[in-house]
Amino acid sequence: CAEALVKAGVARVVAAMRDPNPLVAGRGLERLRSVGIEVASGVLEGEARELNIGFVKRMEHGLPYLRAKLAMSLDGRTAMANGESQWITGPAARAEVQRLRARSSVVLTGADTVLMDDARLTVRAAELGLDAEQTDLALQRPPLRVLVDGRQRVPLDAPFFHAGPVLVASASSARAETYRAAGHELLALANAEGRVDLPALLAALAERGANEVLLEAGPRLAGAFAALGLIDEYQIFVAAKFLGSSARPLLDLPLARMSEARELKILDIRAVGDDWKVCAVPSAAQAKPD
Repeated sequence: CAEALVKAGVARVVAAMRDPNPLVAGRGLERLRSVGIEVASGVLEGEARELNIGFVKRMEHGLPYLRAKLAMSLDGRTAMANGESQWITGPAARAEVQRLRARSSVVLTGADTVLMDDARLTVRAAELGLDAEQTDLALQRPPLRVLVDGRQRVPLDAPFFHAGPVLVASASSARAETYRAAGHELLALANAEGRVDLPALLAALAERGANEVLLEAGPRLAGAFAALGLIDEYQIFVAAKFLGSSARPLLDLPLARMSEARELKILDIRAVGDDWKVCAVPSAAQAKPD
């Protein structure tokens, strides 16, 4: 685009920020300056970084921006003891989640969620709450659905697989050809404990060009990502109901002392229908655990 601006004969260019892509690294702006075009850069840079938050993180850190969506009751529970969880929140909150999916490069979930809820985790047009033109735009690029299934527990006849191609992250390469024959892909990424290597999975997704990843998972997988300090942002939907002390917690994140508590910085709280949405990020001091 720098050459196009030069050919157009513009006299002044205002850029919010320099492109963080190391393949570009400001060379376009320097090209403009070299031919005498006035260049102002860094105008509303903070807003520009927020607008392109996933791309910026991928370019600067080699990882996508991981946003965790969680839904809970006022007493911090996500499902009944038997796994029943539909529905904690109301239709307005569910529409908000559909829009989160639509903006994401990847929707990431675990075997527990898929097995317990018969989840598909697709973008559902009827629930987006957008006009026809916006809905068509949202559906043009559906997110890649990624399933973390270390022991390959989810059968291929599950609704999740029927909804379209899936990338399965497993601790074993067994059945890779079976998945491929069914139109899916198996990615074997095992850590030293024989579980799926979650940091390696995020790095692999970044290599595929994923900028924003939406984590929609149960307490075990969400807790595992949180314990590793991999979650950049929490979108927590809170319903005005109690599920009781025997219901399942928000995160499987066992902590013994108050000093181990994970601190968050709340960026926004607002009503979504009859529910509340809390947007929070890990505090700077605890963004990455020791």
